[in-house]
Amino acid sequence: MKFKLFIIIITCCFYSKMSAQDPIFTQYFLVPETLNPGFSGFMETTYTGIIHREQWPELDLKISTDYAFVNTWIESMNSGLGVSVLSQRENINNYNFTEVNANYAYKVRISDDWCFRPGIEIGYGIKSYGFQNLLLEDQINIRSGNNNANSIDPFAFNDKVNFFDYNAGMVFNTDDLWIGLSMKHLNRPNISFAGDAGNVPLATFFSLSGGYEFLLAEYVDVLFFPYETKMFVTSNYMQQGRYNRLDIGASILFEKMFFGATAVTNPAKNGMNNQLLTSINLFTGLQYENLRLGFSYDLNTTKIGKTGGVYELSLTYQFNMDVKCFGCPNYTAK
Repeated sequence: MKFKLFIIIITCCFYSKMSAQDPIFTQYFLVPETLNPGFSGFMETTYTGIIHREQWPELDLKISTDYAFVNTWIESMNSGLGVSVLSQRENINNYNFTEVNANYAYKVRISDDWCFRPGIEIGYGIKSYGFQNLLLEDQINIRSGNNNANSIDPFAFNDKVNFFDYNAGMVFNTDDLWIGLSMKHLNRPNISFAGDAGNVPLATFFSLSGGYEFLLAEYVDVLFFPYETKMFVTSNYMQQGRYNRLDIGASILFEKMFFGATAVTNPAKNGMNNQLLTSINLFTGLQYENLRLGFSYDLNTTKIGKTGGVYELSLTYQFNMDVKCFGCPNYTAK
């Protein structure tokens, strides 16, 4: 029944009219807090970590993204609290985006098997651009053929914008299944660099995700793997503005290691060459006591050229290993 429910979730994703200006991590299922504040305190212990993402290192447009977080659980309040910092940088134009977020989630048991975790997140963001690298109209001297070093264009001085950001999410989960829905930028903050350009709202980001883990032996005859070997399947549909994306992945989980792959698709086919499949993402990782290390590499399937791919490195630490760590290679208590 649970497996059928997960298939229904994936099917609904294809037909939802719910893309992608916000950074998306390949390892979102290992640190789902990057998508949904409803996961704050999800493991009901203190949990912290960092992810580094390097995109297209062999192109001029190299994008680096870092996400650091710490979550904790307050038993007396039946609540999870967290703080996170997101930083994104582009090398070609010195674009920088930094946002600091505080998040809160509350756990409600709605049946013997299911829990409901609504969450909110409040952030303060700063976007800046290196406009000093741009050549503006008043710097061009056609008669002399030379360019002026300085500009009086007011646009050159508006190189930074600050804004508050409001996000919300919810998670429904059992011991081995979760379904999450989140919406970011609910207030659609103005991110215009030019004061007289009016309101340029940051598009709302939608995410519908799910994950399900099960013993492999429950579905197939395991001859070459230990009986405790588990499978984990996940999907994540996202939309922002006119762009959307659907990730579908699976991994095999041993006691200390996991291996898997994710297919990244563009259901609207509004990207380069209108391709449905945009990349195949491979990932692996291991757990040593309270530490977990994850590595992923995205293989580009489009005709964008030689990009160097996308890779991520994550490191997380779970303080109490006697609680269930859903989505981690070490699912059961030690």
